[in-house]
This record gives sequence, structure tokens and C-alpha cells, in this order.
Amino acid sequence: MRRIGVLGGTFDPVHIGHLRGALEVAETLALDELRLVPNGRPPHRDAPSVAAQDRLAMVEQAVLGLPILKVDARELSRGQPSYTIDTLESMRAELAAQDQLILLLGWDAFCGLPSWHRWEELLLHCHILVLQRPDANSEPGEALRDLLAARSVSDPQSLKGPGGQITFVWQTPLAVSATQIRHLLASGKSVRFLVPDAVLAYIEAHGLYRGSN
Repeated sequence: MRRIGVLGGTFDPVHIGHLRGALEVAETLALDELRLVPNGRPPHRDAPSVAAQDRLAMVEQAVLGLPILKVDARELSRGQPSYTIDTLESMRAELAAQDQLILLLGWDAFCGLPSWHRWEELLLHCHILVLQRPDANSEPGEALRDLLAARSVSDPQSLKGPGGQITFVWQTPLAVSATQIRHLLASGKSVRFLVPDAVLAYIEAHGLYRGSN
């Protein structure tokens, strides 16, 4: 049985918060790999600031030398919005029946699940790992409370089978966001130590985020 984590995002740009959080989860759960999946056309937020090929290249640069972190570009090749259920179905079709897929979600994203496309089907294909953080202030609605009562397990190490369960990991996030990084770059300020050096070099070489946010 393989354990494969999945972390989606616009990665606009990818930064140390994404990477450190992903690496911690990969090591805590002893994952075989954790896939970073850049969104193509995210349905729940504004279009990314830079082109898909630039966001993909930055993530690829960011994970060099970290074999447990993989880049999965399948959403960027689609012409339609990036629905997570489609991505999970596609991944599941490529795996052995017993392999575990573990979808990583922040608490706010988890609380918003009922607005996602075919959200009730997600657990048919994966487990969900919710990253709890001390500054979270959202509350799950009734549908999610019922789902948690039926499907939650307290220990992330005890997930059974290829999917169907929900568990939690407490994670104190680094105080960095892609929005903050874009604002700094647009105003001509340095983002060194907020993104990997290879990502900063790519941003500078291609003149990304200058004069925009």
C-alpha cells in the first residue's frame, strides 16, 4: 500500500509556508509522496496573477532536492475549471485499489466544502486531512458536522483503507502568504527568505509580479 498526499493551490507564488507545511505532513504521516497540484482555473477565487506555465515552473524549482514532494500538473492541461473531484478521480484511476490518497485541506477550505463541485463524492476517492491552525475562526455547517460525526478518526496514523475518513493535524502556519509576497514584489521590496531562492531567482529572471498584486 502506498500513501500519497495531495495538496492543491494556485501557488501564486509557491512559498515557504506551502512547502514547510507539506514537508511536515509528509514526514508525520510517513507518506510515500506528497503531490503539489497547481490549480488551472480555480472556481472559488480570482484567476492567478501569472501564467500557468510560470506557476508550474516555480513549484518545480521549489521542490528540487526534495524527492518526497512531487509536482502534478494535470489540472493545468484542462480547459475547464479545476474541480478537485475530477483530479481525485483521475489520480485514483492510476493507482492500485489499496493505495491511500490523502487530500490536505486548511480548516477554512474544509468548512467551505459544501460549496465544492460534487463534494459529497470526495471521500469515495480519498481520506481528508484537515490542517488545523490557531487563528482559524470558521465553523462547519450542519452537513459537515454530520459528516465529521460519521467519518472522523482522531489519529492520522490510523487511517484505514484507500479513502473515506477525515482526520486532523495541528499545524502552526508560518506567517507568510502569497498575497503578501505579491504586494511586496509590486512595491519593489524584497521577498528573500519568504520563497525558496530558486523561486526568487525565477521571479526576478522573468519579471513576475512587478507593478501588480
